Amino acid sequence: MTQSLADLTHRLITAATSAGADAADALAVDGTSISIDVRNSVLEEAKRSEATDIGLRVFVGQKSANVSASDTSDRTIEEMAARAVAMAKEAPDDPHAGIADAAQLATDIDAGMLDLVDDRAEPDPAWMEDQAREAEAAAMSVNGVAQMDSTTAAYGRRKIHLAATNGFSGGYEVTASTLSCVAISGSGAGMERDYDYDSRIHLADRRAAADIGRTAGERAVRLQGARKPQTGTYPVVFDERISSSLIGHVLAASNGAAVARGSSWLLDKVGERILPDGIDLIETPHRARTYGSRLFDGEGLPTTDRMIIEKGVLTGWTLDLATARKLGLQSTGNAARGTSGPPSPSITHVALTQGRQSQADLLRDMGTGLLITSMIGSTINPNTGDYSRGASGFWVENGEIAYPVNECTVAGNLLDMLGRIVPANDARAHLSRVVPSLMIDGMTLAGA
Repeated sequence: MTQSLADLTHRLITAATSAGADAADALAVDGTSISIDVRNSVLEEAKRSEATDIGLRVFVGQKSANVSASDTSDRTIEEMAARAVAMAKEAPDDPHAGIADAAQLATDIDAGMLDLVDDRAEPDPAWMEDQAREAEAAAMSVNGVAQMDSTTAAYGRRKIHLAATNGFSGGYEVTASTLSCVAISGSGAGMERDYDYDSRIHLADRRAAADIGRTAGERAVRLQGARKPQTGTYPVVFDERISSSLIGHVLAASNGAAVARGSSWLLDKVGERILPDGIDLIETPHRARTYGSRLFDGEGLPTTDRMIIEKGVLTGWTLDLATARKLGLQSTGNAARGTSGPPSPSITHVALTQGRQSQADLLRDMGTGLLITSMIGSTINPNTGDYSRGASGFWVENGEIAYPVNECTVAGNLLDMLGRIVPANDARAHLSRVVPSLMIDGMTLAGA
């Protein structure tokens, strides 16, 4: 008889305490995924996977250990518990490890309010193949598209349940439907590629296949004739497609794990201005129909909206229980974990204050400079915030796009850069990081 994920997690923690653990928590994950790849109107690959994974963390005094498995039999669970307890007894003491107190636990854990599940039946692989073909055909119909790199339709359904000896027991389910398309224009050394995709909790929200394919094709053709820009200091606009990477550096540097290690360019910056006055960066874990939304974290603590940066000022760190204890603070309810390891701090999703101008307005105000639509590579000094990345996009003259550019490097220092951002109003509200196009003046470009 197939048992629920809740049953599995409770069997795990019961086995752990019977084996001698003082405390324990367990995670069970059940997932189904389908992926259909099409190239040149021919099915290239079809994949389906189904798996149930379980993980157990035990504590013996101030010692802990983690074990995981993909077998859910009684014998495996008993062996996992015995092995985990034996491992914990040999582990060094960790004064910061431990599960939450019962008073800290989330109580409002009905995930129905988040609308994370598409109740329609799992899509037919033949229909998914047709969707991929439709997107590919739309891309190939764009004048100038030479060939397709890949077109993929994917579907996933994931169930998660967490239980612990402190009394917590909660779970949720999430679905996702994705269609992506990568088109290539030109030939030989003049080849250029670009992409488009859409991924949604509910299939009904996803954009039409033809629209995704056509956009990928148009973007690839638009890059034809790219050349290196001039080296110098110019204003730069980070397109909405890649602007969230800048905010990602803030999230990484304000992560409690990095702070506890002392490897963060934001050390000692709490209470200081990081972004321009009036700009907020807010974590929003309860957004409906958004992948990553959750009512409790990986340790059973409640999640809540949280100002990471308020009116430009850094308010604090992103913390789970262990990093909070190391820093003498309280958890922010940001623990994330898989079945094979302990929790660590992680952001759900964020929103940056948008401006009133469109991207076109930013380009007009910029005059001459670079619109970045794609980035490759990354050299970020985690201690100083020195920033250097390969970039491509479009050169702007007199406020209008003049020609495509590639093979250039954009550099600066994140503290200086972020303090000068000017946001547009074009962020897509359904993404996990709602970040608009961002203009930054005075950046160093290395090109021709």
